[in-house]
Amino acid sequence: MAGSSLEVPEKLALINENLAEILNPELIERVLAEGRNPRIYWGTATTGRPHCGYFVPALKIAQFLAAGCEVVVLLADIHGFLDNLKAPLELVEKRAEFYRYTIASILKAVGVPTELNNLKFILGSSYQKSPEYIMDVYKLSSLVSEHDAKKAGAEIVKQSESAPLSGLLYPILQVLDEQHLDVDAHFGGLDQRKLFTAAKEWLPKIGYKERAHLMNPMVPGLHGGKMSASDPDSKIDLLDPPDLVTKKIRKAVAAPQIVEENGLLAFIEFVLLPASALSGRREFRVERERDGLEPLVYVNIGQMHNDYRNDILTPQLLKPAVAAGLNKLLAPIQEAYQASTEWQEIALKAYPPPPSQKKEKKVKNKGSKYPGSKDTSAPENANQV
Repeated sequence: MAGSSLEVPEKLALINENLAEILNPELIERVLAEGRNPRIYWGTATTGRPHCGYFVPALKIAQFLAAGCEVVVLLADIHGFLDNLKAPLELVEKRAEFYRYTIASILKAVGVPTELNNLKFILGSSYQKSPEYIMDVYKLSSLVSEHDAKKAGAEIVKQSESAPLSGLLYPILQVLDEQHLDVDAHFGGLDQRKLFTAAKEWLPKIGYKERAHLMNPMVPGLHGGKMSASDPDSKIDLLDPPDLVTKKIRKAVAAPQIVEENGLLAFIEFVLLPASALSGRREFRVERERDGLEPLVYVNIGQMHNDYRNDILTPQLLKPAVAAGLNKLLAPIQEAYQASTEWQEIALKAYPPPPSQKKEKKVKNKGSKYPGSKDTSAPENANQV
């Protein structure tokens, strides 16, 4: 992935592809005009198990690297703890290790060699406990109101009626990460827009520069809405076996001729098509052997949308094609997991199975075992009870 051989317009095209919005795009353009490659960071709180939705940012990271950018992957362990204790403190370290293995494996699956010099994994707690960082937390805390902190984290931090104070610190830490990771741009989902606009406003208050913000759209889950680790029906686990993947996709919501909120079409647009492009041949094939017809071959999502609206591409054809494409992406991840006893041990420590609860046996009253005997278990005045 030698981005140095690309011209500036080609680099910009790769950086901007499939993004929903960019705040301060001129900052990226300025860095490229200076002959420097942008340094971009993407962070993930190490809470629930990563799922197939993680392919969406992974593909963008792969494109950033192909454009020559330096990419920092922040394993935000302290953030996971601050967000309403989603990651209990005793599990934070193990979950961060699990995420490192998993995200590296996802990147490899889409063609990114993780030993690249311009790709770095950084643990949040490795610098977020330093005196300089803590002092900046104090500074921002004195300038940001409770209302603004809640607003910035509204789409990211779990909201509740009596939320812990840590939820207000979460957005402050994420804003400061831009400065302390020394980046030119911050990449994340469109659900982080309020936090990104807060960063533009807050950082200059303590003498730090604004950054560009790159946002990918929120890809619908299998049943519409956001793909969530806490909703097993809306997502596919990276370690789900092929038959289970096929079963889940078969049950996915995909109304005929409707492309809006169609999680399968969105997954092709933001994962399967870009992944095929990175491997050298941009296309998505839909087999029609059963009908005795030639396969449908798509090189862009516009073609697919047109065929889907016109019922040329039906849900019955689409679902097995997506299942085949996804299982192909998942295969190297699952092989790597099976080959690594260390990764398997970390998985058990990071997400220990819930303790089994023994069911108490109910003692059945079998009576005295001979006819006409008095049942001593019944109340004397049973007709009054």
